[in-house]
Amino acid sequence: MKNVTDSFVSLGYWPSAGSFGFNTDILATNPINLSVVLGVLIFFGKGVCASCSLSDLLDNRKQKILNTIRNSDELRGGAIEELEKARTRLWKVEIEVDRFRANGYSEIERENLNLINSTYKTLEQLENYKNETIHFEQQKAINQVRQRVFQQALRGALGTLNSCLTNELHLRTVSTNISMFGAMKEIRD
Repeated sequence: MKNVTDSFVSLGYWPSAGSFGFNTDILATNPINLSVVLGVLIFFGKGVCASCSLSDLLDNRKQKILNTIRNSDELRGGAIEELEKARTRLWKVEIEVDRFRANGYSEIERENLNLINSTYKTLEQLENYKNETIHFEQQKAINQVRQRVFQQALRGALGTLNSCLTNELHLRTVSTNISMFGAMKEIRD
């Protein structure tokens, strides 16, 4: 056992090389080590997987890669189809938006025209009301002036009558009027 541990300890101690050069010692080079490792793997690998060969492993790997590619193509096709559906929906939505925008603009223009027409009608009605009010106020002022003129004329006439009317003239006027009413009554009957 001591020999085995000494051999491992001696493997841990490597003397440093003095220079770089070509190693002619065939036992210390890698080709021999690699051939030994490959031989051991091949020899012991056959017992582990007797039915598996390298071509089977490669075929399995090839099938997995092909399945992955096929799945990727199917997913890509589905994604392209979904993209086309989304583009179609986007196109329809854009058409709808344009229609709403055009309808909205025409609706705004229509409302604007309605508002302008309504404003003109309101202004026209206000102008008519103003003219009617002015005419009414003018008629009212004219009537007030007429009333004042009539009242003044009446006062003047009453004043003239009162100054000129005597009892005798008053009695004669009343009897004349009574006789006229009596004659009118006879004509009616």
